[in-house]
Amino acid sequence: MEFYGCRMFRFFIAVVLIACSLAATIPDATETEEFKQWSGRIVGGQDAAIGQFPYQASMRSAANAHFCGGSIINRRWVVCAAHCTINRLVANTVIVVGAHNRITGGITHQSERIANHPQYNSATTVNDVSLVRSATDIIESDVVGFIDIEPAHINHHFPSFTSGWGQTSHPGSAATVLQWLTVEVIPNDECRSRLSTANAARIADSVICVSSANGQGLCFGDSGGPLTVNGRLVGAVSWGVPCGTAAPDMYGRLSAVHDWLLSVIDI
Repeated sequence: MEFYGCRMFRFFIAVVLIACSLAATIPDATETEEFKQWSGRIVGGQDAAIGQFPYQASMRSAANAHFCGGSIINRRWVVCAAHCTINRLVANTVIVVGAHNRITGGITHQSERIANHPQYNSATTVNDVSLVRSATDIIESDVVGFIDIEPAHINHHFPSFTSGWGQTSHPGSAATVLQWLTVEVIPNDECRSRLSTANAARIADSVICVSSANGQGLCFGDSGGPLTVNGRLVGAVSWGVPCGTAAPDMYGRLSAVHDWLLSVIDI
């Protein structure tokens, strides 16, 4: 169902500065904004009900520290963001499902494989999608479920939902209870027009943009988490301009990497 719904979501906070060579050419102060890849956060969201987003996963370290969100697509695979999982070891990556509270509860599955999109580029953020395979079957229940990936390319105004355990204010701490927010997919051209010159250049076809009310949006700790349209998964939280401003938030577009996703899952 839609209300249930690939740093980091603790989203291990990764801050990527715009290259100095670009910044030096930008005359307007609004053009010097940093882009930041979300470790996880939803500013201005509301508490989710237990089981409202059964496909939501919490990606954690072996020490149980939340670093990103994810979306369960079948009994073995979770979609995440490549910036969450690049250079991570499977021994230090676990998948927690069925969690409502970031600190307690949920069922833990050890990962056995991490697949980052082979054309992921951390500088440009293109193809910011990854897959994490559980070593054991993820069992469906009242609070655990799978979500289908939407193969169609959505590039127009469309209501959508996002969820995560990121910061609920900026500055602030990560949410304890899962948060969710209604947002709107917007065309990439419109997205570029609302960003600085440097950030607009990062809006490739593999990016899907969403807009939300000023004072709402993603923040540190939400990375990797789901964007859904009509109950299907269309994106994984990637980056944005901190935090809860009127600027769009950016997700890895799953339709752009759909063939790659299927090729990995079918192996």
